[in-house]
Amino acid sequence: MKIPYRGVNAINSREIDKVLILSGTFGEGHQQVANAIHEATQLSLPDVESVVFDFMALGYSYLYPLSQYVYMKGIKKFPRLYGYFFQKTRKVNSFSIKLNAVLSPGMGRTLKLIQEVQPSVVVSTFPFAAGVMSKLKQYGLINIPTVTIITDYTDHSYWIHPLTDQYIVGSNMVRQALNHQGIDDSKISDTGIPIRPKFFQAHDKIELINKFGLDPDLPTILVMGGGYGIIRDGLTTFRALNALPQSIQLIIVCGHNEKLRHQVTEEFKHSKHRIYLTGYIDYIHELMAISDIMITKPGGITTSEAMAMELPMLLYNPLPGQEQDNAQFLVHAGVAMLAENLTDLKTKLLHLLFDPKLLKKMKENTRLFSKKRSTFDALDVIVQMKRQVSIPNFSVTG
Repeated sequence: MKIPYRGVNAINSREIDKVLILSGTFGEGHQQVANAIHEATQLSLPDVESVVFDFMALGYSYLYPLSQYVYMKGIKKFPRLYGYFFQKTRKVNSFSIKLNAVLSPGMGRTLKLIQEVQPSVVVSTFPFAAGVMSKLKQYGLINIPTVTIITDYTDHSYWIHPLTDQYIVGSNMVRQALNHQGIDDSKISDTGIPIRPKFFQAHDKIELINKFGLDPDLPTILVMGGGYGIIRDGLTTFRALNALPQSIQLIIVCGHNEKLRHQVTEEFKHSKHRIYLTGYIDYIHELMAISDIMITKPGGITTSEAMAMELPMLLYNPLPGQEQDNAQFLVHAGVAMLAENLTDLKTKLLHLLFDPKLLKKMKENTRLFSKKRSTFDALDVIVQMKRQVSIPNFSVTG
């Protein structure tokens, strides 16, 4: 379920407690975590209203469509440059502080939003939103509890701010990394990355196979590239899969990338494999439930959803930066394999297809590392923080 971003005029009553969730649509992951917390709040806290806002649209209201386009094109065309800046700013230094200041606009608009919504706690699933919240507290403009949810299995200076009250992280590895960056352990909650509750539900595999018109006797490979359908090497990746000697069925999710969807349609027109091709959908959990292996870029949310669905992963061509960190965590956990190139991708996929013991072991490992209550445990942390300040201050004090 995609949560609509609401205008402040519709939510300026303080009759019930409110949780303000500041997200960002630069990539799907930040928004998906916001949606997960929103859905969990609706399910378990009827007396609390959660309100989701796109922080980047708020801070860059005029440049937002252009900046989003430039971001998506930039990471696709210049991944090494993105990786360079990621590593250059991983720890807090003079360069990261300057760049963070440029990328954290909208303090005035954020303050106005807080004054109108009047939340009792603010949750940031986007790093620059967390930075602005810390600055507002530093200047004495608010004293609301703030919670930051880190949406990857990594640490980075952009997530870390002096007046953040609580960090929610996906693993003990990230917890230790934050400790090394000077964050007190009492300010870190290792709940797992929050994902939408439907990924924790049981599914009837045979019923879903029939629903999507697939063959229960063929191995099923789910291929995903994130919400924007970005698997670097693009069509070349799918040509390699089409050339596999063993008959399989491929579920290919192209996300918002309609150009890629049309290219893949043409490429697989005469394929010997059974193909199920789709764009952006809201039933990924059903496709994961019927798949044996998932080939994907290692985004924090998609891989957390796969672990919840007990789905082994083959990771391919991660972006330098947080995706490489995610891949390292997942491979070390034994829930994924990493393919270094197209030849390696085909070799490791065939290895998994012909080694049911390995596939079973990876599936068992997902049960060890997936935190089935991650979303609701994260919500418990948020509620506890909400109770710390009984009368929030929404006005300028100086």
